[in-house]
Amino acid sequence: MTYEEVVKKAKAIVAKGDASDIREHLAIQYNVTGEGSGVFYMEIKDGQIFVEPYDYKDRDILVTADAKTILDMMSGKLDVVNAYLTHKISAVGNLGKVDILKKLIGSAKKTEKAAKSRRRA
Repeated sequence: MTYEEVVKKAKAIVAKGDASDIREHLAIQYNVTGEGSGVFYMEIKDGQIFVEPYDYKDRDILVTADAKTILDMMSGKLDVVNAYLTHKISAVGNLGKVDILKKLIGSAKKTEKAAKSRRRA
């Protein structure tokens, strides 16, 4: 997977989330290691979600891991706290803000679950 593909997949994942109820600001920089290595950030601001292929100097949290781990974490396949505690990711910064990320991931899971239910009906 290339760096561009990693960023594209990250954008697609967060597009499923609903940040309209999130009023807190969160900026996470992801340092991707290994295949597809590079830097991108995700920002939640004013109820909107942004993912861009840039270094974010004024970030709240810096996460370092391989692309699969980061994408699994963003999609909710891998629990954020578990990933940190088991050293699958390295994270520094204001880790108290991880609850905002978990809220976003939860909203994406609800949206996906609702979409699957509609398809079955």
